[in-house]
Amino acid sequence: MADFVLARKSRNIASSAVHVFLNILLGMFAVLVTVFSGSPVLGIVLVLVSKWRIFAVRSRYLLLNIKSNLVDLIVGISVVLISYYAGSTLMPVHFILIALYVLWLLVIKPMSTEIANLAQSLIAVFLGISASTIATASVDALPAAVLAFIVGYAASRHVLAQTSTKDFTLTTLVCGLVFAEVAWMCHLWAIVYTFGETGIRVPQAAIILTIFAFVYNYARQAMVRYQEDFRFRDIIGPVLFGMALIGVIVILFSNPIFNI
Repeated sequence: MADFVLARKSRNIASSAVHVFLNILLGMFAVLVTVFSGSPVLGIVLVLVSKWRIFAVRSRYLLLNIKSNLVDLIVGISVVLISYYAGSTLMPVHFILIALYVLWLLVIKPMSTEIANLAQSLIAVFLGISASTIATASVDALPAAVLAFIVGYAASRHVLAQTSTKDFTLTTLVCGLVFAEVAWMCHLWAIVYTFGETGIRVPQAAIILTIFAFVYNYARQAMVRYQEDFRFRDIIGPVLFGMALIGVIVILFSNPIFNI
């Protein structure tokens, strides 16, 4: 019996080590293949292949499976796109993206607490809107709005799916529409903050929508917690702080020098 337990533990340790190693390889190659090939196609294919379990279901469950894993897909594809638009020469941003994606795969993604779900959603919002803003900067506003809708829908659904809420379709669609409207407005004057020669580019829209997503979730939780006793004063602090922060960003940090 002791030998069986020892063998089982050994297999578990070996399996965990292989899992960690493969995720590190995925994080590295998703970025490096994109940079050295000068195309995001191979990187995106690599991300999709690594998520083969999402697609290995019967057709009637496929859409539900994709929606349940949208946040993970958004993070992976966004890392590839940001790597691609940063250029075909290795820069500090590429190593940051590798570290961030490995951290996501090994630490952040497996967590399932309420705070972790919110953090996962906010990361998906920030990276997803950053990637979509940069990728659609030179085209019409419609693609930016559509991609923002998907990000907003996925982030909202990711949080609500972990709660006791039975039907959250309307809430997720409203959140997606708000994201689309904000992305459309920001597209008219696309501001991207750059940081020297690091290759780091942070779109203003990504910051605004990440703040909005946090405040929105806080307000939703307060409404659920207090229900009939809910008063606006229960959320006025975070709401006013979020509005003030967005106002400062829009008014004081929209200098055209940062424009794409």
